[in-house]
Amino acid sequence: MSQLADIEHVVRTRLRSLRTTLGLSLDELAARTNLSPSTISRVETGKRTISLDVLLPLATGLQVGLDALLDVSGDDDVVIRPTPSRIEGRTTWALSRPDSSTVAVKMLVEPTAARPQQRVHPGHDWLFVLSGRLLLLLGDREITVEAGEAAEFATMTPHAFAAVDGPAELLMIFDRDGQHAHVHRGKE
Repeated sequence: MSQLADIEHVVRTRLRSLRTTLGLSLDELAARTNLSPSTISRVETGKRTISLDVLLPLATGLQVGLDALLDVSGDDDVVIRPTPSRIEGRTTWALSRPDSSTVAVKMLVEPTAARPQQRVHPGHDWLFVLSGRLLLLLGDREITVEAGEAAEFATMTPHAFAAVDGPAELLMIFDRDGQHAHVHRGKE
């Protein structure tokens, strides 16, 4: 297969997969795109050439960008090899790729004498305590999160966290705003 044929095959597979994953029939997608159901079917099955005049409305109708449909860079190396980064009593390991929209981080938080300063930022945070205990300051509330427990909260609420009675190891998931606030600042 030529490179162009490979790309077309990937795009056709993605189009059909997205449509079926969203639970859309050909008729329902046709209504969203102003294309006929038969045109969409022919594109998915390879009986019609993929062109921008059909690809743009299909991407819009399926709520994805053209880059998501056309990216054929592959996932040859799916293993991420995190390296530690230490800032002010916290060691972090990035567990997701730099271009990912969602950021996953493993963090080791050392206890400190100073109470952490609460901050706000756009987004939403989720954390899971792997070991140790974590004091989560959330506005006026003080919540102890034990090993095996998770916390999820809106980050426009002032928040901070600290290890309690020894180091705490946690997993965190947040968006790019959260990455900047939690990983690059070093302190809550």
